[in-house]
Amino acid sequence: MNNNISETYGLLPKTGFVRQRTLMPCLPFSHATLWRRVSAGTFPKPVKISAKITAWRAEDIRDWMNEQNSFYLN
Repeated sequence: MNNNISETYGLLPKTGFVRQRTLMPCLPFSHATLWRRVSAGTFPKPVKISAKITAWRAEDIRDWMNEQNSFYLN
């Protein structure tokens, strides 16, 4: 992962939901890659909050980041 995990954590709430525009600065890839990873099952699936609003659980994103950080540190 290219981002420093502590810097990225500062951009995310501890709980609640995160929309894509808030999530993207925390990720080392593009929005197209984000959706490819969601489709492939290698990134957490978002939650449909309403017909036009999709978001991710902050806890799921933090867990995913911890897994990525552990992988790259080992």
